[in-house]
Formats: sequence, C-alpha cells, structure tokens
Amino acid sequence: MTVWIIFLLGILVFLALDLGVFNKNAHVISVREASLWTAVWVSLSMLFSGVIYWLYSTGKIDNVDGLEPMEATIDYITGYLIELSLSIDNIFVIAVIFASFQIPQKYQHRVLFWGILGAIVFRALMIFFGVALIKKFSFTTYIFGTFLIFTAIRMVVSKEKPFEPKKSFIYRNLRKIMPITSHMDGQKFFVKLRHITAATPLFMALIIIEFTDVLFALDSVPAILAITSDPFLVFSSNIFAILGLRSMYFFLAHMINKFQYLKYSLVAILSFVGLKMILAHHIVFPKWISLGFIALALFLGVLVSWLRQDNTSLDK
Repeated sequence: MTVWIIFLLGILVFLALDLGVFNKNAHVISVREASLWTAVWVSLSMLFSGVIYWLYSTGKIDNVDGLEPMEATIDYITGYLIELSLSIDNIFVIAVIFASFQIPQKYQHRVLFWGILGAIVFRALMIFFGVALIKKFSFTTYIFGTFLIFTAIRMVVSKEKPFEPKKSFIYRNLRKIMPITSHMDGQKFFVKLRHITAATPLFMALIIIEFTDVLFALDSVPAILAITSDPFLVFSSNIFAILGLRSMYFFLAHMINKFQYLKYSLVAILSFVGLKMILAHHIVFPKWISLGFIALALFLGVLVSWLRQDNTSLDK
C-alpha cells in the first residue's frame, strides 16, 4: 500500500502545481505551451517505466501475477500506448463540447482540470471492478474481448453522426432538475441570478465531458485488461494517459482532422486486443508482440494521414 499511497500523493502534487502555480491565472494555452507540456507528460510517462522496472525487480509492489520486471515494464508501456491512442477520439468530442457551449479558450483548462479529477475516480472504480471480475470469473475475458471486437466493427460500419451536446440525454435531463444559464462569470461553475443559483456553461461542459469519458472508458479499460490484469500497471498507465490528455487536447484540437486515418489504427488495436482476450486461455502472446503491434498501428495511422494530407495539399 505504501507504493500506492506515494503514487496517489504524487498525482495530487502534480495537479496542485498545475492549477495553483502553472495555471493559476486563466489564459489561452498556446500551441507552443501545449506542445511543451505534451512533451513533459510523455517523457514523465516513459521515465516511469524505469520506476516500474525497479518496483518489480525489488519486490516493493504486490506482484499479483508474478511478472518479471521486464514483463511488467512492457505491459505498462503497452497499456499507456493503448490509453493514449484511444483518447484521440475523446479529444475530438471535447472540442465539440467546448464549441457547443461557446467556452472561451482561456477557461477550457479549468474545465479539463476538474474533468480529469472526476475521470481518475471513475477509472479507478472501473479498473477495480474489471480486475476483480477477471480474477474471479475467468470467462469475463470472452465477454470483454467480444465487446472490443464489436466496438471495432461498429467504428468501421456505422455512419458518423455529428455529436450535439445540447441534444444529449445528460443535458436534457439536467435542465429538468437544475437552473441553467448561458451567462458566464469568469471561471465560475455557478452564478447567482436574483433568487436562484444557476449552472453556467462551464459546469454543463464539465458534466458532459465526465459522462463521455465514462463511455470512452468502457472501451479503454477492457482494452488494457487484455494486456495485463495487474491493478497497479493498469491504473498507473491509465492515469498517466489521462494526465497528459489536457495538454494533448490543446496541442491536437486544431489539427485533429489531419489525422483522419488514425481511426483505422484504433480499429486495428481494438480488434487485436479483443482477439487476444478471447484467445487468452488458449494462446499466450509474447509481450513484445502486443507492444510492437500497437506501436506499428499508431505509426502507420499517423504516417498515412500525413502522406495523404501532403498529397491533398499538392493537388490544391
């Protein structure tokens, strides 16, 4: 438990520094600042793999699956790449939500900060119950695997409908139980209007982002459980991907349409980990195959998107 406590305290320190020091005053996050923080979070995430190796080689963590230090390290990196890749769709949805509620850029960081706190709690609960199910009922790997393959097929065959936050189930029902105003007062989530307290667009954007993250977690948590059922590896890789999501949002939000072929990378990744879960009791895949496949799928998605973008520019 000591390692868990130190890890959670470290997260809280990072978040406190983020909101209380680096982003104390609301401001527009420039592409330069976003790219710098994206590099920082990716670097920290990769450096943490060294911590993973040390923890599992010294026995300072409860090694429930009896993993070798290198196995644990590869599982962590693979899980991190899965979470990072699946968060790309989340970035696009967040951009749509902010645009729908007309959230000024300088206030978007605050919404994402509190959204990530909620995401950490929800992910922790989903990981806890997901790991418990797999440990207690081995057949759940077939259910999770089938669900991931179904999700991949749905991404290919379903027609993409534009997401409209103000027509969503959450927004329509929240309007019935609480006053909502289009008026904003700085970074406040609630404002006083005459004799009532009303939720601002910032609060509405926060709530819808929280619920969409839960929906995305339904794909990402089973996906990482296909790699490992070690609670610390699943949780730490998930958290590092979530912590880097804010800076990645500001870095990619204006360029997301340029990576249109990443969708097929996600389809390939979900299909692979789904099959891996279904075959888990019959075929044991070497750790490096999972890591190599996921890294290659992401690389090809970015490369093809970049090449197609360049060809389109030349045609014009």
